[in-house]
Amino acid sequence: MTSLPASTGTKLGLVIDLDTCVGCHACVTACKGWNDQGYGAALSDQNPYGADPSGTFLNRVHSYQVVPDDAPPQIVNFPRSCLHCEDAPCVTVCPTGASYKRAEDGIVLVNEDACIGCGLCAWACPYGARELDMDAGVMKKCTLCVDRIYNETLPEEDREPACVRTCPTGARHFGDLGDPHSAVSQLVAARGGFALMPEQGTKPTNRYLPPRPKDRPDQASLLAPLLDIKATGFAGWLDKVLGKI
Repeated sequence: MTSLPASTGTKLGLVIDLDTCVGCHACVTACKGWNDQGYGAALSDQNPYGADPSGTFLNRVHSYQVVPDDAPPQIVNFPRSCLHCEDAPCVTVCPTGASYKRAEDGIVLVNEDACIGCGLCAWACPYGARELDMDAGVMKKCTLCVDRIYNETLPEEDREPACVRTCPTGARHFGDLGDPHSAVSQLVAARGGFALMPEQGTKPTNRYLPPRPKDRPDQASLLAPLLDIKATGFAGWLDKVLGKI
């Protein structure tokens, strides 16, 4: 089994604002498009124009209706991808070392040449962030567009994940969550950002910003009328409001 490397303190990741995500799936399309030509084997599709299409996606968006007791129903769009956990169980269970976490920036990647497609990483991931590419026979996951963010041949404004660059509402943010002074860390602090399912002990890097009721935008969170979010965290919200993913 694989061990995790010592961290340098840099933790690159995403902050996703559920208040401004409109569920347009532009991030899903951008992710699919970039990863059909960038890092690793292209993401395959099976029977894409048939009655039962399927395919490999590294980013998905789920939509839920939230019905608070004292507010109008509201749609919450919930993007989901790899959270690049500090204690990534997908890495420690990998029998070949194909799944690994980079010490220099915290990104979790897959060495597809070493991957045998056994699926143990998918079983270990509590967030459902791993997918088996049926054509390539290897496990795929979000790479934070590692082939974009360090690519000096690209314009500086393009050196961020494709999903972030494409989001039309600015709901996705990219940066170093290991630096408390970074823009993403300050955004998390200002908006009460939360880790997803912290009770799993994986220490996910990515953070979510909770939605606010549209008729009361000054209220801190849509979650407040439903439960004590500071006591239960995002896991409690997903369990009670959205259901398990």
